[in-house]
Amino acid sequence: MMIKSFYNKILFLGAVSIFMTMCTPPEQSDADSDAAEQARLDSIREVRCPRIFSSAAEFYKNRDWTATVRAYDELTDLGCDRDDPQEVYLFYAIAYEYMGQYDSSEYVLLKGLTFLPNNVDLRKRLAFSYEKQGKISLQMDELDRLSFLAPEDTKIKSDLAKLYESQERYDDQIAVLKDLLEIQPNNEAAQSDLAQAYEKSGRDPLDVYQSRFDNNPDNISYGLDYADKLMVADRANDAIKVLRQVVDVDPSSKISLRKLAQAYDTSDRLTDAAKTYEKLFRLDPRDFRVAVKISEVYIEDEDYSSAFNWADKAVTLSGQGEAYGAKGNVYYKAFQSCRSNDISTDDRVIATFAYDEFKKAEEKGFSKYMRSKNWLTDNEVLFGKPQWFMMNSQVKNRGFVKTSSPCYSWVTEKLNKQKGW
Repeated sequence: MMIKSFYNKILFLGAVSIFMTMCTPPEQSDADSDAAEQARLDSIREVRCPRIFSSAAEFYKNRDWTATVRAYDELTDLGCDRDDPQEVYLFYAIAYEYMGQYDSSEYVLLKGLTFLPNNVDLRKRLAFSYEKQGKISLQMDELDRLSFLAPEDTKIKSDLAKLYESQERYDDQIAVLKDLLEIQPNNEAAQSDLAQAYEKSGRDPLDVYQSRFDNNPDNISYGLDYADKLMVADRANDAIKVLRQVVDVDPSSKISLRKLAQAYDTSDRLTDAAKTYEKLFRLDPRDFRVAVKISEVYIEDEDYSSAFNWADKAVTLSGQGEAYGAKGNVYYKAFQSCRSNDISTDDRVIATFAYDEFKKAEEKGFSKYMRSKNWLTDNEVLFGKPQWFMMNSQVKNRGFVKTSSPCYSWVTEKLNKQKGW
């Protein structure tokens, strides 16, 4: 009986064990646990994210930047940024910008770029945050990256070119400006910047100036710039061709005519230079300095008659010392050109005319020709009492001396007898 009772107890315990094993729930795996947690969080996000997004938008609209940042903090903590990372991180960063916390804006943008590495809007804000923090090298890198991500965005290229210029990285600036001009061939600002960058980098900018003018032939300023560079390069004849085009576009442009006349003068085309200055004078017949310049060109061409007429016109127009100096210079240059080895009476008369005009100029405060005036007295070439004494009675009776040699045929002025002769 005892043995039977013992076996019954064993059978009972086995049955109980089996029953208990069947009733205990199986252990959950890690994957199942993570899925359950994710489901729980998704459930929370489904309720909370729309509400926080709405609050963030309202705070942003009301320019409550502290509350905006707090809302976006909560959005990112909950993982609500997954649905629209561009909106979240863009406005999150802008809110920090308005608070002046550009380092925080940078941090937020870099986090957003882990989701959207090629997002142009986020990278533009990042470049801006670098600029505000003075992180120039990072800003250049970011703009350079943006220029590839948004190759048609001319503002990015323009900003990058200016930044390269500020850092004296002219070769990089040139490369960017060339890309910009591929998109906008008539971008005048870029064309000017490119020409200046060439100069600063030590390269020959002539091709740039030529291209700029060729693309904009009606732009007088570009033509003048190109002509200036040609003159600096000792290419006066090429400058003349450009300037004639410019004058054809605007015949009333005084600066164009002046530069054209100067180019003619430089290339020894003196008659053309004088005629061009005369056109300039006709635009403003009261400008005595143009008349003086015309006189100087005719002196260079040894046309003393024309030179004198224009110098005399300058005196009539202004009565200023500069005009009297120009008139004296005609006489002086003619004297130096025509004088004989033994100074003749005619030579002395012309030298005296020159001296008198130089003296008038000095009395009016214009002393440019002082050395020439002093040369005349130091070398004793003036007509004075000793020369008058040697004149024949016919000359003395009429009271003046006139020149008669062919070299001075253009002179009509008379040298009157002076007091004390």
